[in-house]
Order: sequence, then C-alpha cells, then structure tokens
Amino acid sequence: MKLFRNTLIIFLLCNLYTPSVAQKHFLASEAFDGSFRGTERFRVAFYNVENLFDYFDDSTTLDDEFLPRGGNRWTKDRYLAKQQKLAKTIVAMGGWEAPELIGFCEVENRYVLTTLTQFTPLKSVSYEIIHQDSKDRRGIDVAAIYRPDKFKLIDYFYYPVRFPFDTASRTRDILYVIGELPNGDTLHYFVNHWPSKFGGEFETQPKRLFAAQLVRAKADSILSVNPGANIIIGGDFNDEPEEESMITGLRVKTEIEQTASTDLFNLMYPIRYQAGTHSFENKWGILDQFIVSGNLLKGGGRTSVFKRTAQIFDLDFLLTEGATGATRPFRTYQGPQYLGGYSDHLPILLDLVLRYTDN
Repeated sequence: MKLFRNTLIIFLLCNLYTPSVAQKHFLASEAFDGSFRGTERFRVAFYNVENLFDYFDDSTTLDDEFLPRGGNRWTKDRYLAKQQKLAKTIVAMGGWEAPELIGFCEVENRYVLTTLTQFTPLKSVSYEIIHQDSKDRRGIDVAAIYRPDKFKLIDYFYYPVRFPFDTASRTRDILYVIGELPNGDTLHYFVNHWPSKFGGEFETQPKRLFAAQLVRAKADSILSVNPGANIIIGGDFNDEPEEESMITGLRVKTEIEQTASTDLFNLMYPIRYQAGTHSFENKWGILDQFIVSGNLLKGGGRTSVFKRTAQIFDLDFLLTEGATGATRPFRTYQGPQYLGGYSDHLPILLDLVLRYTDN
C-alpha cells in the first residue's frame, strides 16, 4: 500500500495542476476530493473505456479490427500502453485510496480486466472482477471491479436485453451487483451500456427505451420489497438526461425536493447543460450518468450521496484539443487513426457517506 500511495503522490504532483485544456472544458474536477475516505466514504465510479480489446482473435465475435493485422493495427504494445493509461486514470479517480467499486463498459472479456488489475499499478489494490460474456456481436461487455476490503460481494446477475420487436438484434447485458458496504447497508448497483444511435436516432430509440423499462422494472422489484433500498444505476446510456429513455423509460424525477424514497433521481440532470462526458462533432453531451434511489438523497438513513451530486472526472490529462481548437476527450482512436489516448468518454464518480448509527 505504501508503494501505491507514493506512486499516487508523484502522479498528482505531475498532473493535477495543468488546467490549460481543462479550463476549456468545465472544470468539474475543481470539486474533486482526493482525501482519505477510510470507513466514512465509499466511492463508486463508472468508465466507458473505449474498445478495451485484447490482441487475440476471437472467432465468435467481430473483433477483426482490433488485431495486430486488423484495420486498427491493435498490437500488444498498444494494448499494454492503454492498460497503463487506464490504471493511471483509476488511481487518479481514487485520490488517496483506490475507488471501491467501478463499473465498466466496452471491455472484451475477463482477460483484459485481469491485465488491468494484475499487471499495472492496480495490482496492489487487489481488485476482484465481475464479468460475463454477453451476446453483443462485437464481443464487448459490461463489467465491474471492487475492493473486497471495502465491499462484500453478496451476489451478481446478468440480465440479457432481448428486443421482442427485433429478435435478431444483439446488445450488451445489464449487470446487477449486490454487496454490503462497510457500515452494513446493502448496495444495489446496475451497470448499463444501452444501444447506440448508430443507424439513426429515431430508428434506435425504441431499443434504449426498452432497456430503460427493463432496468426500471428491476429497480421497482427491489423497492417493492425494501422501499429504503440503496440503488445506483450507472452507465453509458447513449441518451442525454432529458431524453425519452431517461424521463419516460426510467421514470426519473428531475427535482430533488420532489423525489420520494421509492423514486429514482438522475444526478446528471441538473448539470446537463454545464458539463459533458463525451464529445460528438465538437458538441459535449452527458451520455454517462448516475441515477439513484430517493433514499440515498434524503440523508435520513445510514447511507447517502455526498452533497447529493455526482462528478465528471475531467482532469487535464484526459482531455485534448482537436483541429478546431475545441476540447474533447483524449481518445485511443479517431476512426482508424491511432491517437494513443485514454478513452472517448470521461469517467464519472460519486461518493457515498457512511454512518454507523441510525439517525
């Protein structure tokens, strides 16, 4: 652990105070708290890691572009370089100690998560992996890693998303993780990667709406048994906070004060015009979001969302300037061109405040 902390201190000194590019974004990271959380806080994160493929051929999926002789020239060196960059991001996201629970999307298989957690500076954290292959045609999945010293895994389930109106379509499963927090409370965490708008926004909207309704039904099942359940729904939803899948499908509330314990509230809705996690045609949007149960906002229980907000992690090294001078995420590829960056999405995180006695 001492080596991990020393590495972190060096990293922060080198990278934290370089705001030239971040100033052109939104400086959401100004509020970043990197202090030691101990048993009083618990950090949950989500990160779309942009095509985290290995460099081996999988004959059952469409991974040909990400092979040494594929269109992207995805070599072992490029693969390992990306793993180091992702580890650097996760270290930085944690601050003084590594994040306790992280959801991912766009990971190819368990092997890429093993490389990330066992062959980078993250090895000292002893992360455990949750992963299952989905039916996605490209072979990309949702997954999670967690610190067993801070999160006791109770169970997890993968829910397939099968569209009755398009039975030939394949997409990512939805991951549902159940675990015990250090204060004894149970946390329910859903990790999502809903269908993209590739093929047309109007044409693909029913698929995102269907996925939203599926997640809402699962959340309602939990809340019907325990109205005070602690639920976090995170992911890349491929829709903005104000779009139909979020408002109608997930039935989220948009005002905190109007959110009851059994409601869902989108923490990204209040900042939807102020910040972004993804840039398309030089326009920032928030595709990566956290939705939480009302119980986590009220502060009456033993677990609550710190400051009732989530954060986009936008430190300077994760950003770059395009040809037009516009700021955007420093991604790995721009089309077939290798840029050598981190991801085309910025991570998001939130902190839970943990109490050990009832109010």
